[in-house]
Amino acid sequence: MTNLSKNIKHLRALKKLTQESLAEKLLVTRSRISSYEENRSSPTIDFLIDFSDYFKIQIDILIRNDLTKATDASFIEVGNKRVLFPITVDSDNENLIEVVPAKASAGYLLGYDDPEYIEQLEKIKLPFLPTGKHRAFPIKGDSMLPMKDGSYLVAEFVEDIKNAKSGHSYIVVTKDDGMTYKRVHNQVEEKQSFLLKPDNPTYHPYEVPISEVLELWKFTCSINTQEYEEHELKLSSIISMFNDLGVELEALKKVVL
Repeated sequence: MTNLSKNIKHLRALKKLTQESLAEKLLVTRSRISSYEENRSSPTIDFLIDFSDYFKIQIDILIRNDLTKATDASFIEVGNKRVLFPITVDSDNENLIEVVPAKASAGYLLGYDDPEYIEQLEKIKLPFLPTGKHRAFPIKGDSMLPMKDGSYLVAEFVEDIKNAKSGHSYIVVTKDDGMTYKRVHNQVEEKQSFLLKPDNPTYHPYEVPISEVLELWKFTCSINTQEYEEHELKLSSIISMFNDLGVELEALKKVVL
């Protein structure tokens, strides 16, 4: 059975459609669906176009890729487009994580919704990660100290950006600024925006309309590629201490008022 015949059958099953109900939606006979799924005949161009439009998956992906490991969660909606990013697995059926290289991170904005670009990324395996779609992103700059420049952040894809949890760290991919790692404060209900706040207090928070957000990835773990110097560890401790102090002062203010 070819990839295409397996994919037609699997995608139909994901939609919980019978051969007859899919045939009705695509205006063909049930026997044609059966013939294609059993690889007894090849789908026509017109059928592939209609099938591609219905499932919103590009024809070349249907033909070239084995999609039988894809689940509903593998279909990621980006804006008004529905792009397929199957969770990649190795021969032991363990999830693989795509790694966005530091030198090519600027190109991620152009390739984030291109399956061929994603397929070409290097992949790693981290068995301790929870289930979900993860990707590794390079960290640049010092706005999120003590996270070091050159580290990699492994994050889990957030399907509905409106569910972002305030105070948690995310990789935010936006139309204008590309990829950034910040602590997100959810202002969707009040302002239809996120407040992005760096952990390094020398940088100022700023707002981003959710209409500008292309992707959101929630922090899972980090991989440091450089050893911390002694003074850096002290600096991170000082920052942490001031952050804790700020929380205590806010709590005290509420008690006094």
